[in-house]
Amino acid sequence: MKSYYELKHLLFKREQWKNIEGIIGKIDKLYMLAEQGCTSEVHKIITRKGCYLLKSSFEEKYTEWLKAEAQVLKKLNSQRQIAVPKYYGFFEEKLSSHLLMSFEDGIILTSALEQAKSQSEKKSLIRSFGHFLKQLHAISEMDLLNQNVDWLESQLIKAEFYVKHGQTEGSSQLLENLKANKPLPVEQTVIHGDCTTDNVLVINGEACLFIDVAGMTIGDPRYDESLAIRSFVNDEEYKKAFYEGYKRYKVSKKEFHYFDEGLYEFF
Repeated sequence: MKSYYELKHLLFKREQWKNIEGIIGKIDKLYMLAEQGCTSEVHKIITRKGCYLLKSSFEEKYTEWLKAEAQVLKKLNSQRQIAVPKYYGFFEEKLSSHLLMSFEDGIILTSALEQAKSQSEKKSLIRSFGHFLKQLHAISEMDLLNQNVDWLESQLIKAEFYVKHGQTEGSSQLLENLKANKPLPVEQTVIHGDCTTDNVLVINGEACLFIDVAGMTIGDPRYDESLAIRSFVNDEEYKKAFYEGYKRYKVSKKEFHYFDEGLYEFF
């Protein structure tokens, strides 16, 4: 555990800490969490008012993603349809960005599956995941998230930018292939935008909250679906359990290949 004072000098200018304490009260303790993604560092903050999460990014690409996540959470503060952390503030420094949000109990679905004691428990978790995602995709319109752009086209433009600036593992050849072989369009819905098992929280055996929502927008639900099943796509029992919960649409092998093994390579 790093002390509050060590982290104060490591992450922020003095006035930014004052801004944070002005929102959530005097910080008593601050812990770096063990589960970290490759794009950010995450700390749990404890004050007399409660527990909060501070998410920090330090590279240009990832600070932009964190800013996008902050904007999404801020928009969603006023609604109850989508379960996400509560937004409290966003702070930008010259070389870093920091998002303050509510700390939510639970563990990520990836960890829940690893800790499951039986195949039956794993299938129950996956079925719950499918049902939770189905509820999200049932929202066909939400003005808060509608950017009035062609989602797939905008993703391909971002991918091209990342290729030109060396910010992705995806190749220019793959990108040209994706541009030339777009799938037929489907009805757009609210999507998570990075719906892997790492980005869903589980409480009491049920998937119940989305995290890492920088890509949440109106878009193609097949992208979410493909990322959701990517870790068990070759396990027929687990896929069956997912679709027992999802019950909406089943991506074809071609669609899965396009979204998970194609488009996702750039993000």
